[in-house]
Amino acid sequence: MPNYRKKPVVIEARQLTNNWTEICAWINEQTKPIDPLRPAAYMPAGLDNDILIQTLEGDMRALPGDYIIKGVKGEFYPCKPDVFEATYDLGEDLGSKAIREADEAMAETDRLLEGR
Repeated sequence: MPNYRKKPVVIEARQLTNNWTEICAWINEQTKPIDPLRPAAYMPAGLDNDILIQTLEGDMRALPGDYIIKGVKGEFYPCKPDVFEATYDLGEDLGSKAIREADEAMAETDRLLEGR
């Protein structure tokens, strides 16, 4: 069975804290809603600290502490903090450092796989 590894990509993300209005504006300024009768991201009545984000899979609920990720195709979706922190590192210089480290990690993985 073939093995696959995730391609190194740089993403934009923000953590949902008490910045609901800012997060909704960030999403709504950059994407069209799937259902044009509602914004792409909004704070529903009765859910004081949550945001609903329209995705192709349906509305996804983001809770305080979750990260909101802008994917490689411009899509937005929430991600639980433990999954985000296990998957992503903060990119200090997105133009060089993150790419260089990803290239080094891929080269090391290739060396290890060749030694099998």
